[in-house]
Amino acid sequence: MPMDTLADDLSAVLAQADALLARAQTEGSEGAKQIQAQVEEKLAQAKAQLQNLEGEAAEKARAMKQATEAYVQTNPWQSIGIAAAVGFVLGVLVSRR
Repeated sequence: MPMDTLADDLSAVLAQADALLARAQTEGSEGAKQIQAQVEEKLAQAKAQLQNLEGEAAEKARAMKQATEAYVQTNPWQSIGIAAAVGFVLGVLVSRR
């Protein structure tokens, strides 16, 4: 799930929760209990989405780490050259400021 979609979903959940809480203030105690249950359900859904996203991100990070390690082990001199070039470019950029 892309981050933009997740942010939109969370914004929608929060807007719905705000609307439900506002409605709970105007309704009686039974209506407030129903609204509270709805808010809790929406928040549980948002939490589940965040946990799913966290798991996906961790899996992608592990895959990237393994790919990087494999590349460095098979091409050590190229890796040193790339690291040196990146360090040089960053040094030039920092020294300009």
